[in-house]
Amino acid sequence: REAEELRWEQEFAPPQLASPHSRKLDGAAEDEPEKRLWLPAPSRRFVPCVSPSLEYRRPEASRGYLLVHTNGGLNQMRAGISDMVAVARILKATLIIPELDKKSFWLDKSNFSDVFDEEHFIRYLANDVKVEKNLPKELVKAPKSVRYFKSWSGVDYYQNEISPLWEHRQVIRAAKSDSRLANNFLPPDIQKLRCRTFFQALRFAPPIEALGNLLVERMKSFGPYIALHLRYEKDMLAFSGCTYGLSDTESEELAMIRGNTTYWKVKDIDPLEQRSHGHCPLTPKEVGMFLSALGYPSSTPVYIAAGEIYGGESHMVDLQSRFPILMNKEKLASAEELRPFSQYASQMAALDYIVSVESDVFIPSYSGNMARAVAGHRRFHGHRKTISPDR
Repeated sequence: REAEELRWEQEFAPPQLASPHSRKLDGAAEDEPEKRLWLPAPSRRFVPCVSPSLEYRRPEASRGYLLVHTNGGLNQMRAGISDMVAVARILKATLIIPELDKKSFWLDKSNFSDVFDEEHFIRYLANDVKVEKNLPKELVKAPKSVRYFKSWSGVDYYQNEISPLWEHRQVIRAAKSDSRLANNFLPPDIQKLRCRTFFQALRFAPPIEALGNLLVERMKSFGPYIALHLRYEKDMLAFSGCTYGLSDTESEELAMIRGNTTYWKVKDIDPLEQRSHGHCPLTPKEVGMFLSALGYPSSTPVYIAAGEIYGGESHMVDLQSRFPILMNKEKLASAEELRPFSQYASQMAALDYIVSVESDVFIPSYSGNMARAVAGHRRFHGHRKTISPDR
């Protein structure tokens, strides 16, 4: 193992990061104030609560099949799948392995089994919902009841308005998956099921898990590290209309992208109003100032969990000058290691997700789907430290 790590250091690590095993984070072990920067949050006696109640039973006889078309990025799809597992339980349906979104901004062609461990998903949920990979052949061309389930719906909606559809069709298709189930006022066993699905059933595919864990090892070789979800990518800035610190040319490009993306409904956005209301991500420069103000020394290793930063290195100069040990998956892994995943946004995001969940401290620059998912996952694993800036 040491020989493998030495080879990685010699071939792939930037020159200024040589011999990470001999480094010690400045003052992290000796200085009590700095040590506190890495301590987990107090549990306040909150613990994971996902085990079914004593009254919980295996799934009843299936009334039909539920097809699910997910939508959005990785974590929006994960949340939607977790909700649809719960909906399948409510509807007494057999869930067909969900179809991932292939038409969103990222045009990712990944199938479920490319991103998630399909066999584990089916096995893990065996006592909750029957899951099959495909519809029976005789039903593939059969008429289907296609529905946009009402957002934030409770059990009554699914039992009273959707369940009667089984009288006429053997297959119901959910055209969207996000936000279709209420957050609150659901039976405890339904809440526990969606949590079990999100945190335990939706394990990433073995190749993603393997490389993700290797990236974690390589980050930890530099000492305790911060995972920074730097949501400063083109899609985010175009969607939100956040142009603070950008050139006129960059702002115009983002406005054009927003105008040409048909499923983004809001086109005219006041960037100053967005920012004043806290609807914009922190800029890379602001994040650097924030970390320094919190007291993290410049020797702190920082992992950038993000896609391509808009504007490239020109927008990263200040953050890089404050925290030189600035890493991402492209720096930690060779091009050969990343090649199987590099053309698939969801798979690349899954790698960032793993490194973020396992970090010593997680800091999101924006409270989007990934920020909330990672923060929740870290809380589930023992209240690992998460710092959410007030934008």
